[in-house]
Formats: sequence, C-alpha cells, structure tokens
Amino acid sequence: MLARRIIPCLDVKNGQTVKGINFENLRYAGNPVELAKKYSDEGADELVFLDITATNEGRQTTLKMVEAVARQVFIPFTVGGGIKSINDMRNILSAGADKVAINSAAVKNPELISEASSYFGSQCIVVAADGKKVNDEYYVFINAGTKNTGIKLIDWVKKAEQNGAGEILLTSMDADGTQNGFDIEMTKLVVENTNIPVIASGGAGADPQHFVDVFEKSNADAALAASIFHFGTLPVPELKKSLKNAGICVR
Repeated sequence: MLARRIIPCLDVKNGQTVKGINFENLRYAGNPVELAKKYSDEGADELVFLDITATNEGRQTTLKMVEAVARQVFIPFTVGGGIKSINDMRNILSAGADKVAINSAAVKNPELISEASSYFGSQCIVVAADGKKVNDEYYVFINAGTKNTGIKLIDWVKKAEQNGAGEILLTSMDADGTQNGFDIEMTKLVVENTNIPVIASGGAGADPQHFVDVFEKSNADAALAASIFHFGTLPVPELKKSLKNAGICVR
C-alpha cells in the first residue's frame, strides 16, 4: 500500500508565514525558514511554500527565501506563487526547490504545463487548483482566489493531467482555514476523475479524524495543512502516530 503523505504548507507574504480563513483575514504564523526546518526535523513528508501575493502583485517568488528554506530541509520541497514561465521555473528549481506549483498562469496558458513537463519532467510539475462551489458546481478560481474563471473544476484537472501535470494540489476555498475538516466531496470528485496524485488542502483541524476521513473517504494521496502545524495544535509526529493507530499507512 502506498504511504499517504503529510505536507505542511507555508503561505508567505512579505517574507513571513501567514494564515487566513477562506483566503482572507491573514494573520502572522512565524518565520518560514524556521518553520520549514522544524517540519523537516519532525518528519513531515514534503513541504509546500506558496508566495501568496506574488501573482496579484505582478512579481516573481522571492528566490532568496527559497534558497534559505532549501538549505534547511531534507525532504521534497514545492514552491509556487507568481510563476509564469519556463525561466521562472528554472530559477526556482535552481534555488533548491524539487517541484514547482503553477496555478493562475497554467489556467491562462495551459500549454505552459506541457512545456514545463517536457522540459523538467512531469514529476516536477504540480498544478495547484483552487476550487469553490457556485450554484452546486465546483469552479476554478485564480489570482489568490479572487477571480472565478468560469471553468468547471473537473474539466480543468482533466486538462491539466492531459497536458502533463504530475500532481494536483487541490484547495477547497470553502473549507480553507475553517478547521472543520477537508472538503471530502470535492476531493473525492477530483480523485475519481484523475489518474495522478491529488493533495487535499483546506479545512484541516486539530482532530486527526479529519485526516483519516480524507484518506479513507476521498482516497487522496496526501493531505496538506497549515494552521494546525504553525500554531502547534496538532504537531506532525502526533498526527502521524494517530494515523498509524487508525490503520492509515504513513511514512
């Protein structure tokens, strides 16, 4: 059985880790370099670093911070935010990242996924999709969740896979930051309509059952969380112990 992955996420704004609710009301959560080292030492399987305002501010991800984080961690490290070109990806990977996550740029130019996977290999290319339910249908939002593309989520993840994405980082905007549990319905829908790994994101609370549920009920390959790790309400080692006790295969 494939081991499920636990992935802390560092949402970074102005050089600091932040966390909000439904993509709004951000609050300070710590130094990203220090947090990255902590999670690596605690046994997290991977890390995701998202420069959450890079796209809306029209700039690239801060490479110096990527380099600083990469020096501190010994686990796979994905970076996203403001990545628009092959050159941007090359710079991120050269700074020490193992994978790049593309979101808004991929929706605007799906061929970027094909180009990137051909150039770097699909294992390096994560397509991040922010989904939200509108009139009983899930749609893709871009620009840090501020713009509804009008594209149905299922149509988009299928296209991303066809174009060479190696993985989907799926965030529920409805569940984000609520700590009421993952969006099982949305995650299950995407898992059942794709053949590549899906990382569930948005809604994890301090109850380990939230993770048990997303793995058992949606069959997600990995679960990503932020607040519960940043604020110490459910440390990575404690979560992994609970998952093992529940019969979930983790590393």
